[in-house]
Amino acid sequence: MSEINWLDIGLQFLGGFGLFLFGMNFMGEGLQKAAGSKMKNLLGILTANRFLGVLVGAGVTALIQSSSATTVMVVGFVNAGLMSLMQAVGVIMGANIGTTITAWIVSLGEWTEFLKPSVLAPIFIAIGVVRLMFAKKDGAKSIGQILLGFGTLFLGLDMMSGAAKPLSTLEEVKTLFTTLGSHPFLGILTGTVVTAIIQSSSASVGILQALALAGLVPWNSAIYIILGQNIGTCVTAILSSIGANINAKRAASIHFLFNLIGSAIFAIIAIIVFRFWLPNIGRTTIRVTEISIVHTVFNILNTLILFPFAGGLVYLAEHLVKGRRGEEKENGLQHLDERILETPSFAIENATKEVVRMGKLAETNVKRSMAALFEKDKEKAHQVFETEKVINELQHGINAYLIKLSNAPLSETEQLVVTGLFHAVSDIERIGDHADNIGELAESAIEKDLKFSDAAQKELQTISKQAIQCLELALDAYATGDYALAKKALPLEEEVDRLESKLRSRHMKRLAENVCDTFSGVVFLDTISNIERISDHAINIAELLLDENKCIALFEE
Repeated sequence: MSEINWLDIGLQFLGGFGLFLFGMNFMGEGLQKAAGSKMKNLLGILTANRFLGVLVGAGVTALIQSSSATTVMVVGFVNAGLMSLMQAVGVIMGANIGTTITAWIVSLGEWTEFLKPSVLAPIFIAIGVVRLMFAKKDGAKSIGQILLGFGTLFLGLDMMSGAAKPLSTLEEVKTLFTTLGSHPFLGILTGTVVTAIIQSSSASVGILQALALAGLVPWNSAIYIILGQNIGTCVTAILSSIGANINAKRAASIHFLFNLIGSAIFAIIAIIVFRFWLPNIGRTTIRVTEISIVHTVFNILNTLILFPFAGGLVYLAEHLVKGRRGEEKENGLQHLDERILETPSFAIENATKEVVRMGKLAETNVKRSMAALFEKDKEKAHQVFETEKVINELQHGINAYLIKLSNAPLSETEQLVVTGLFHAVSDIERIGDHADNIGELAESAIEKDLKFSDAAQKELQTISKQAIQCLELALDAYATGDYALAKKALPLEEEVDRLESKLRSRHMKRLAENVCDTFSGVVFLDTISNIERISDHAINIAELLLDENKCIALFEE
């Protein structure tokens, strides 16, 4: 028997694992891009009911090829207040089912010679590279990325199984797997530790399948390792919940409890089967497809068993993670969470909501600043200044989030959406500045006890009403993607421009006739100038829907 070169085996196996992991992630990115806005439409389903949550969790995980990523995203949704713990339970259960898709992809090679990794890898890589390099359309490029990822995954699998084959002749390796099969705790611990280190159950199952291809893994050790892998995958979500609010920590705890309870139930069943009922089967070598079957059956049965006890899981999580609602510090950003960046289409949906929320704050501030001026209310002016601080904080927070989002794997359409969000944030921040300016003018008018003539007061009410209506239409259009609403804002902005010019001339005439005093005149002119600029920025937001170059393409699909 030839001597085994451990260095060559180690390097080949690690290189193969690296290609497998890269291919899995690259394929997931391509699937996300191909899904486009259909992914963000799933957000509405998430809020419907727990059963649909299971389906969505499975679907999203099948697309992004990682139950850990889906669960991290769920922690983000709970942290952002977009999902309740009961809704999170369904998605987490579905994520465990969806993660089995990778194992089935790996199993293809056992079904027929043509589907073997060594055959499919070069075909998919070649087609994928050609499509990525020469395709013009987004969709075609995404398919190219999927195929290239698929091929790289198979190439990595082929390298790992090839590296492991010489080990099948070693009695020490066979003894190791026999030991893992004979000691359930050791098998489960091995699966847990390996998965916790690489933070992907799909990848760790891929390693197990590569070893199975080399004929190294018996049934009993495979099952215990798979149970451990399901526990180990919880580490990513638990780490992700550090620094999040109490409910987000509870969501991560639900993921851990779900997998731990399920693994404990099936470990007991496996021990009974392999020790007292079918001991010979436990020692026979498991095939790659059989690993996929075990992995899938475990996750489906675990969901069926624990689904009726979702309330119990929430109850346990609430007692495991102590704390009362409202204890955590309130975050200015309500819809954004970096965990959601794992799935850019969802992150774009939430970023849009946060931008609209910022816009509504600016709209409220415009109304409040005008009320402070008309009613000579100093308290309202101070409220304007405080809200302006919040708007500025939101601008910095949203822009920082959008920068990270723009570096995520986005399609050209999604990149266009993110660019539009940057523009919207800038315009909303400027609207907030002009509201703040009017608040300062109101404060100055109150302190100096300035008075407007009846004509000036009426004119200010007329122009401010037009500008506020223009802003309301622009923000509502942006929030809903309603082109008709956006078009309705255009004539209002034109009317504000016309009024601003007309009122400026009229007021200059009143000043010349000494109908208004000079200080009141300055406040009046500065106010209508700020109102006119508010309508300008409002129409910029509306034009994000109407301008072909800045169009919010997300709403078109």
